[in-house]
Formats: sequence, structure tokens, C-alpha cells
Amino acid sequence: MHVIAGFTILPLGAGISLSPYVAEVERVLAGTGLTHELHANGTNIEGEWDAVMTAIRACHETLHGMGVPRVHTVIQLGTRTDRDQRMADKVASVRAKLRP
Repeated sequence: MHVIAGFTILPLGAGISLSPYVAEVERVLAGTGLTHELHANGTNIEGEWDAVMTAIRACHETLHGMGVPRVHTVIQLGTRTDRDQRMADKVASVRAKLRP
């Protein structure tokens, strides 16, 4: 099943600046081959359900490997059965409606 997920990963006990950890998460995701997009409050990722969940798990494992004692993640998931839809399709639909 294809899923579009938005997730925010929080390395707890890692200090004030989290950008080095976010950068490492982005490297992990780049290695998955899945479509993903960083935004100001998290990351969107899409692909087959198991591949997306495996990617998020890899992010957790990587952060723990960097010495982060606790990792908390908030995930939003969306699936459709009526048609194939990608992240880019959803954004394009809204942008089209914004045109005068």
C-alpha cells in the first residue's frame, strides 16, 4: 500500500541545536531512494508502507547511534484506495486553486 507520511523526529537529550541530527536524518532518507521533502517542522516521505516505516526506523537507529538517549517521533499517515496520489499531486492541486 502506498502511503504519504509526515513525521517530526525529536532527539531528546541532544541539546538545543538539533540541525546536525536533522541533517543526518536527511542523509538516511536520501539513501532509501524514497521521495522525501524536508520542511520547517519535519519531513514528508512517500512510498510503500513497509519501506516508509523501515526508513523511519532507520532514522531512530541512526540517532541512537549518534548517542541520542531518547527519540520521539510524531507521524501522520495518509493512504488512498480510489486512486494513485503522490505528494506532488496534492501540492499541485492546491496551487492550481490559488491561481486567479
